[in-house]
Amino acid sequence: MGLRAFFSRRVVTPQGLRACAVLVDDGRILGLVAQGEVPAHALREDFGDVVILPGLVDSHVHINEPGRTEWEGFETATRAAAAGGYTTVVDMPLNCVPTTTDIAGLEAKRSAAHGKCWIDWIAWGGLVPDQPTQIPDLVRSGVAGFKCFLVHPGIEEFAMVCEKDLRETLPVVARSRLPLLVHAEMPGPIDVAEARLRGEDWNSYATYLESRPDEAERQAIELMLALCREYGFWLHIVHLSTASALDRLAAAKREGLSVSVETCPHYLHLVAEGIADGMTVAKCAPPIRSRANREQLWEGLRNGVIDMVVTDHSPCPPAMKARGNADFRDAWGGIAGLSMALPVVWTEARRRGFSLENIVRWMAERPAQLAGCGDRKGLLAAGYDADFTLFDPDAEFTVSPDQLHQRYKVSPYLGETLCGVVKRTYLRGRLVYRDGEFCDEPVGREVPRPQ
Repeated sequence: MGLRAFFSRRVVTPQGLRACAVLVDDGRILGLVAQGEVPAHALREDFGDVVILPGLVDSHVHINEPGRTEWEGFETATRAAAAGGYTTVVDMPLNCVPTTTDIAGLEAKRSAAHGKCWIDWIAWGGLVPDQPTQIPDLVRSGVAGFKCFLVHPGIEEFAMVCEKDLRETLPVVARSRLPLLVHAEMPGPIDVAEARLRGEDWNSYATYLESRPDEAERQAIELMLALCREYGFWLHIVHLSTASALDRLAAAKREGLSVSVETCPHYLHLVAEGIADGMTVAKCAPPIRSRANREQLWEGLRNGVIDMVVTDHSPCPPAMKARGNADFRDAWGGIAGLSMALPVVWTEARRRGFSLENIVRWMAERPAQLAGCGDRKGLLAAGYDADFTLFDPDAEFTVSPDQLHQRYKVSPYLGETLCGVVKRTYLRGRLVYRDGEFCDEPVGREVPRPQ
């Protein structure tokens, strides 16, 4: 396609917001230059005041294919992601069948993804009991790291681990130098709470919230920090929902432990006080907590204890969210958020004085670093893939079903007024999404992890 120059008066660069042109050739960024420095032979596109952001990176996505493609799948998940401004997603190793806990599972996933992806993707490996010998094979085969659960994950094909399992496997994980992603809830406090609530009204969100207490997260995080200190591995806490653990995590970082932390758009936007009884579309695990808790999570982002914001996109068929009776005990615990994550986070962030540079750090640069692709994704810089998004940060819209591009139009954001519209998404310089339409054909591919 030759040399092209994409100009905007607002480009989010590693040096901040500036007016410049992004020079692109052969799918890579050659550099960022002033408009007057664009070579005469370059094909130019001027986007005026529409912001050029690096393509977003989501390191926490449940695509569910193979095995549960009726829940989602590579084609629909990557379409939803492209519409949301994402150019790379990292797929979780569970909810698919087989799970990505060995080479056979990884190869099944690669086969399922072939020819279906609108954007690029990466695989996490799964860490389950009695698995140390599988870890080196998965490392050599290119997974970005490993995910485990300290509590039952909601499906039978992926087993949770206990402290004994972790002690058997952590020396191998530490040698890999790849991150271990941990669903940090301990079953003990949950079991006690559920037993106490057995006769309560499970159509009530207050009952569900009480059944997943903060203490379950705190205990799990304390255990993982102690193991991190002992074994020296890279610990990543996924979908932090309780602000009560922030002090412990801050102290661990000051101590020099290798710890990173994510939270999700739904924890930064929704509040328990706003979830009506029977509103199972808002069920997730860990749960959405109080308004005061939400504000403390935002402070965790402000002071750097929380490193990134990712979706934990976890879709399912509509019947699984309500089970016919809107019972929080029975409904699937997951929120599909790829298409709306950027406007949800930006709507809340701008109210609190955060900038587009903050958004890029939380939703592009740091997830790319976690996933091992930070040398080519997550920034607008020379040598990086020409992945970028055109974003109008000032446009308001009301969320409607036609703006949700996952397999099922199920979302707790329907009907809400949000700020910020994704206009276009480019993958390696190719236009893949424009104003509600998808362009050309799927050209996404697996991103190899540097050895």
